[in-house]
Amino acid sequence: MSEIAAKKRIAFLTREIKAADAFYYQEDAPVMTDAAYDALRKELIALESEFPHLASKDSPTQTVGAKPSGKFGKIKHKVAMLSLDNAFTDEDVSDFVARVKRFLSMDETAKMSFTAEPKIDGLSAALRYEKGRLIRGATRGDGKVGEDVTKNLSTLATIPKTLKGEGWPDVLEVRGEVYIDHADFETMNAAQVEAGKEAYKNPRNAAAGSLRQIDPNITAQRPLKFFAYTWGEISAPISDTQMGAVERFAAWGFEVNDQMKRHDSAEQMIAHYHEIEEKRAGLGYDIDGVVYKVNDLSLQARLGFVSRAPRWAIAHKFPAEKAITKLEAIDVQVGRTGALTPVARLTPITVGGVVVSNATLHNEDEIQRLGVKPGDTVEIQRAGDVIPQVLRVVEDGGGKLTLLPHHCPICGAPAVRDVDKKTGRIDVVRRCTNGLSCPAQAIEGLKHFVSRRAFDIDGLGAKQVELFYQKGWVKEPADIFTLDFEQISKLEGFGETSAKNLKSAIEERKEIDFARALYALGIRHVGQGNSDLISKHFLSWGKMQTALIAAKDHMGEEWADLISIDGMGEAAGGSLVDFFNVEQNAKVIEKLLNHISVIDAQAPSSDSPVSGKTVVFTGKLEKFSRDEAKAKAQSLGAKVSGSVSAKTDILVAGPGAGSKLKKATELGIQTYTEDEWLDLIH
Repeated sequence: MSEIAAKKRIAFLTREIKAADAFYYQEDAPVMTDAAYDALRKELIALESEFPHLASKDSPTQTVGAKPSGKFGKIKHKVAMLSLDNAFTDEDVSDFVARVKRFLSMDETAKMSFTAEPKIDGLSAALRYEKGRLIRGATRGDGKVGEDVTKNLSTLATIPKTLKGEGWPDVLEVRGEVYIDHADFETMNAAQVEAGKEAYKNPRNAAAGSLRQIDPNITAQRPLKFFAYTWGEISAPISDTQMGAVERFAAWGFEVNDQMKRHDSAEQMIAHYHEIEEKRAGLGYDIDGVVYKVNDLSLQARLGFVSRAPRWAIAHKFPAEKAITKLEAIDVQVGRTGALTPVARLTPITVGGVVVSNATLHNEDEIQRLGVKPGDTVEIQRAGDVIPQVLRVVEDGGGKLTLLPHHCPICGAPAVRDVDKKTGRIDVVRRCTNGLSCPAQAIEGLKHFVSRRAFDIDGLGAKQVELFYQKGWVKEPADIFTLDFEQISKLEGFGETSAKNLKSAIEERKEIDFARALYALGIRHVGQGNSDLISKHFLSWGKMQTALIAAKDHMGEEWADLISIDGMGEAAGGSLVDFFNVEQNAKVIEKLLNHISVIDAQAPSSDSPVSGKTVVFTGKLEKFSRDEAKAKAQSLGAKVSGSVSAKTDILVAGPGAGSKLKKATELGIQTYTEDEWLDLIH
């Protein structure tokens, strides 16, 4: 071929390949088969090899994918991506197995199979396929909403763009872990150092940073891999067992972990854990434990979920890594609830690949128990993402034992240890009594307000909160929604684009889910789980607020209704009621509600015969455990209460039912036996 003809052909091939890339990466709409696309690239590579002076810098052979799409969008998970509860000892694993059997009313000697597989230390991702073709990919995010990283995930060789084989459902969401193996990580770091750049700290951070690149071309250059191990939304069942489902993933073109095995007892599971622990260094990729799952998917369905984790799975974590260093000083931090927490300032040391310079000492009782003092040589421990802690004093440094101050180190207000009125027990935590008037509590409260599981405002993190507070721009949550963005754009490190992006992120959060809004207030004892329970019980913010004000004295029908919510205790109920009845807090909430709209919690599905009804279980249940009965009722949209009142709709009474049955009869409440209840819910 002449040079003139080659030049024309190279220009044609370049246009065709770039157009195909744009459709594939930006539109998710391929315009040619993989074979046709590969043939064009092969021809272009051959021509550029023969006529290297005709190859341009922006040739498709020098890039991957299409141009960056810009800032990541957000994808709402149809099925929440939850975390796992942890086990740290062999005994914890035995307890997990026993707990599962109790929930299902099975005899403790009954056989039940579990899968066991290494827990990959990477970044969770979800891949949605429709009719066998990859449509979307997302990170886990906060479990409910993740980032749209479809184009980046599409560059991974271990993620099939089109499923192999047959038998996959029309809609299939495959979930797994994105990771970098040890050999590739060493190669990456060598290249970084050679280029005069800072080396990556560990494979997990490198994988997370690589996947979240704005430019998919950069992601494509990183040696990312993907292990598939579970699923989200599916339009049809894919197996009867966990093991069978993973085997189908392998048949459809995914990499699955060859260390996954099935076991019939806690003893076998624990033995497998210790086997993997021994071969951990030779696996070639980072793991931080072993995950056990009930193998039978019908039993998984019966077990269901708690607020943040499935009942049918647990992660058996490897022992924490330890190191010895010097404790240089003990500082005191004040948290959003006023808790004074002693923090050990350490001579920096690397533990598990991470440089540690701080560790928690929990409280003043722990300081006394350890006898730890500035100048001591101490042993510290770091387990996963848990804050490092001081274990013991290795060598006395001759310093002086220092307990927590009796006044807040930030605002000077009295700091006291509460006394439980019922038990007389003194709380281990010392707290500042100045509430939101204490700058430390105000700042920490604002940080919590904008945190990931609360309002989750992009571009407004801890540093920005501290800066805006110090400048007097944000003193309480409502101030966030009245910020002067022109003023912000003039700050060092911001500029017009950053200020504009922050404004958009804040505007997005002027509508917020009930549970998120409640959790964001940072009320003591009212975490994410209780916030979900409360939102599902009251459904609307106004209804909740009216009830809490009526329950001011911790008495009456509203108070009884609140603490009857299954899973709520008096401590959480009391904190909630007290918070809403403090005048200062009421003003903060009122100002906030002038700027935001709280979205009502979703009403229970009307398809169920018990949807929206309040159900109480009493007596000895014989067909299922009390826990399973409650979980099933809640999954059908019912509200489960622990006590009978005029608001109760249904009482399910097993043998031995006593005072609750008597009260229900007096109130004329519909009563069912276990068999009648099962007939009712089909």
